[in-house]
Amino acid sequence: MGCNQILDRYISQLIETSTPQAPAWNIEKIRAGKENTWNYIDGCMIKALIELHEITGEQRYLEFADSYIDFFVQEDGTIKHYDPLEYNLDNVNAGKTLYRLYELTGKEKYRLAMDTIYGQLECQPRTKEGVFWHKKVYPNQIWLDGMYMAQPFYMQYELSFHNRRACSDSYHMFQVVHSLMRNEKNGLYYHAYDSSKKQFWCDPVTGLSQNFWLRAEGWFAMALIDTWELMPPSMSAEKNGLREMFADLIDSMLPYQDEKTGMWHQVINLPNIAPNYLEESGSAIFANAIMKGCRLGVLPERYYEYGRRAFDGVCETCLSEKDGQLALDNICLVAGLGNNTHREGTFDYYMREPIVKNDAKGVAPLVLAYIEVMKHDKLDGAVDPSSPAGCCSTEDPWGGYTPGINGKKA
Repeated sequence: MGCNQILDRYISQLIETSTPQAPAWNIEKIRAGKENTWNYIDGCMIKALIELHEITGEQRYLEFADSYIDFFVQEDGTIKHYDPLEYNLDNVNAGKTLYRLYELTGKEKYRLAMDTIYGQLECQPRTKEGVFWHKKVYPNQIWLDGMYMAQPFYMQYELSFHNRRACSDSYHMFQVVHSLMRNEKNGLYYHAYDSSKKQFWCDPVTGLSQNFWLRAEGWFAMALIDTWELMPPSMSAEKNGLREMFADLIDSMLPYQDEKTGMWHQVINLPNIAPNYLEESGSAIFANAIMKGCRLGVLPERYYEYGRRAFDGVCETCLSEKDGQLALDNICLVAGLGNNTHREGTFDYYMREPIVKNDAKGVAPLVLAYIEVMKHDKLDGAVDPSSPAGCCSTEDPWGGYTPGINGKKA
């Protein structure tokens, strides 16, 4: 049985054993024995299922996604278990599902819920550089994770309802992260930055954390390509800016891609130091981001093979079956910095965090990568004609930046 058929079975298995109160893919909640809440993990999975509905036409994916989000969203647009005043960027992520569900179902409460979440961003505390704090409890901190959680939602809201009023603000945050958090020598981005430069985990001079964590790097790559996709052709300068950041990041990742599996290691640039390991979620994220970048014309088509190798490697390395039950392994459960002394951001810290199976932080990116494989096969290698890639000049389709030439890596 091929990988595609196995993934179809695996997705069905997860749906059949999940409810909004007890999703099979939220291992953090299962381990904690707590009631499920509005959270970014479910947001990742439900967004993937909505996109799976759109590529396959299977109504069961949409029906499940709609009923799942409907459970949390109240008629007045408030959301169960969600407090905007926590100013937690993670909680914005599930809001991305509302745009498409509103279009597909017409439920006015989804439209109102978008306003509820946007209300958080309107008052979200910011660093002195103008970037959202990751959470209220993490003052002055920028995490790469937060760029994925918030920026595509922020950009889409501004485009849909505010006539682009704050699109430049979203773009500015990407520019700040690029300026402050990118290592000029290897092109990778540090996991986090403390603007106050007082946190125990940061360099007192630069404010940066110590390491390059794979999943955070992947979240930032997805933030770039997902936000780029939303931006209209009239924002050509900003689109070219994100294009260059994205292509440079992919070029910077390729030297670290494992030759045998096509995957990447938990701490990206230290693959040969034990007990570093090939991590599923970040590898699946980059598989998706690279293949999507090719489909949208942000990367040359020849880059598709790098993303496809990662996808195939994850399926071959991490998917297994026992007693008729499929499982996806090698997923880092969680990693962060913040205020807890055990989260010091060292290499040893990233090795200490639990490795689990079937968590949506790994499952959802693999589903998204699977969708890109299906789209590529349907288009037979052609660029998606419905994509907004047409904003770029046909004479210079990468806006003055040619991946693998300017980047000198691929």
